[in-house]
Amino acid sequence: MQIRISWPAGHTTATLEDTPTAQALGKVLPLSSTANTWGEEVYFDTGVSVPVEEGAQQVVDPGTVAFWTDGDALALPYGPTPISRGDECRLASPCNLLGSLDGDARVLATVRSGDPIRVELVG
Repeated sequence: MQIRISWPAGHTTATLEDTPTAQALGKVLPLSSTANTWGEEVYFDTGVSVPVEEGAQQVVDPGTVAFWTDGDALALPYGPTPISRGDECRLASPCNLLGSLDGDARVLATVRSGDPIRVELVG
């Protein structure tokens, strides 16, 4: 499944694996939310509530599309967060892994906290 994430200064696409969380997210798309930033991570509420999946991780690669179950939010890290050690992308807690962004994750640096954000299926 491919999704498009849009905000006032830009957009990106992401490819998601076929996981229970990705399926739950797909059922509510398109969705509109408000962006939050935490260090070099963008996250936003989805209205989807799912349990932590086996294989959830706290330290991920830049551009990972993760689902933060504590906040019912998509978490999109592109660099270090306030709790990172060095250059790693350390999420607030272990998150379900959904897939990865297509292209350079640094495009997320143009997202500002409070920006409207939209997620929709591609194709």
